[in-house]
Amino acid sequence: MASRTPNTHESAQQLREDLHHLTQTIEELVSATADDSRSNIKELRERAEKRLKDTRDRLEARGERLYGETRETLTHQADACDRYVHDNPWTSIGIGAAMGVVVGMLIGRR
Repeated sequence: MASRTPNTHESAQQLREDLHHLTQTIEELVSATADDSRSNIKELRERAEKRLKDTRDRLEARGERLYGETRETLTHQADACDRYVHDNPWTSIGIGAAMGVVVGMLIGRR
């Protein structure tokens, strides 16, 4: 799991950079509208649209990748839990009973 930390950091850094570039372009577009220079506005608008599309595509790709990694991790953890319960049925019953007692005590205090 520690191997994912640099990847997460890189993704967060890339997202910050994407948002920074997008913000810069939008600020330039707003500044350009004050000049009322039609060719300048058109160029900046095209750049803003391109960066917005690129940023959206990257975010979608990252979201899909994160979803896949999370799903894989959860499936692996559920399989490990299932194996543990099958390998240690009495221990699992004891843990379940202890949890039931704790939850019952907490609910009984209300």
